[in-house]
Amino acid sequence: MICITVTPTSRTLAPADLLNASRHCDLIELCLDHFINEPNVGELIKMVDKPILVSCRSEKDGGKWKGSETERISLLREAIVAGPAYVELDLDIAGGIPRFGNTKRVISYTSLNRPVSKFDEVYNNCLKAKADVVKFTWLTEDMDAAWPLLAAATQPREVPIVGLGLGRSGLTFSLLGRKYGSPWIYAALERGMEAFPKQPTVWQLKEDYHWDEIGNKTRFLGIVGQGDGENIASRVLNAAFQSMEKPIRCLPLLPGDLTRFPKMLEKMKINGLLVDPDYCGDLTGMVSSMDELCTLSERIDVLMEGSSGWKGVSTLFQAVEEAGKAVTGSDEWVGRGAVTVLGTSTMARGAAKFFSDKGGAVSLAGTSDNRAATMAREAGVRHSSWNAVFDLRTDTVVIADFAMPCGQNKGQLNPSIIRERQVVVDLSVGLKDSPFAEEARARGARYIDPAAVFATNLNLQFRHLTGRDLPADAFRKGLE
Repeated sequence: MICITVTPTSRTLAPADLLNASRHCDLIELCLDHFINEPNVGELIKMVDKPILVSCRSEKDGGKWKGSETERISLLREAIVAGPAYVELDLDIAGGIPRFGNTKRVISYTSLNRPVSKFDEVYNNCLKAKADVVKFTWLTEDMDAAWPLLAAATQPREVPIVGLGLGRSGLTFSLLGRKYGSPWIYAALERGMEAFPKQPTVWQLKEDYHWDEIGNKTRFLGIVGQGDGENIASRVLNAAFQSMEKPIRCLPLLPGDLTRFPKMLEKMKINGLLVDPDYCGDLTGMVSSMDELCTLSERIDVLMEGSSGWKGVSTLFQAVEEAGKAVTGSDEWVGRGAVTVLGTSTMARGAAKFFSDKGGAVSLAGTSDNRAATMAREAGVRHSSWNAVFDLRTDTVVIADFAMPCGQNKGQLNPSIIRERQVVVDLSVGLKDSPFAEEARARGARYIDPAAVFATNLNLQFRHLTGRDLPADAFRKGLE
């Protein structure tokens, strides 16, 4: 089931929120702590034909209740008398509120700072408080934090467990909860109506991640990162898997400790990962082997599990080459003429190696001459001093450093380096144009669109994992 959390502040507008939620879920959580004035719970329950779960959370548990604890308990007692399907009672007060009528009791425990260390002890205390469902809520910023909650929620128990993950990996937990049989998962009706920050919306679960198609036989493809790139990749790939009638769906992942991450992937039966272009973490520590471009750039785009461990593959530079063919009108543009790579990041080192291997006459320069010289030597290309870089005659400019913004101040890259007819490759952005895009177009240069690179790269990643190209209509279906 999917439970939409409704957080009305107005008694007048609450019926509309309930009605809208009832069209898209199986269960509605009515949060009483958000109301400015005390609502009539009995009247609200009668307005929809979906079961209602009533809650009233204190501020220490992430709620909005401003009154006294005595008033909160009194409001919950009155709500139970109205006969909702469920009432949520935090463990601190559950013992003082007896069971009444047919209303089932969700006994909750919330930890906003860290995972629960004595899980079984807390669970048993919830059982003593006559729980029909036990609910745990805690911070899940990455997989290390989410894993104990997931492990607990998926174990066979006398009373079922519902988990609510807060933070960036909350969405991950919700999708896994669906696969592993959680009684329900939580969602907001729309942005601005979340009970907690970063709570996924029902539309996000349904349209982006195909929540209703996930079951115990679903396999997940992990996508590392949670930026715009991850969201778009998930939409496109889920559309592709649906078109191919494959029981595979995308799962956003934020690794924590890389020494533990492979074991988690094994438990979830995930044997392939794509990496969001905006992801800034270093995944090289979890692979047993990787290609040369991964080693030099310290950037992995695809991870595949093999008999000897995880293997890392770089696809980004090949995507740049493919996307640039339409802009330059040449299939061999990367190997022609002089190439200037700008930056002192590991990405710059990888780019210099790639263009050099393709036959380009590559120079590498950066704001730190010492660092740039080292990078150039490691990539096997020529080093140019930063003071002399604007005098170089170059056919292709590669911007490869996130820490080198467009501008004329110290530490910035003066856009005057871009000239007419040059090819401009911008590796400092994921999906969107950077300020260099506007400068390149104004100066008559040929700017390779990052969105085109992203689309090409996604297809290359898909090909590495499946052995085939994305279905022709995957982008249209995924983004329509």
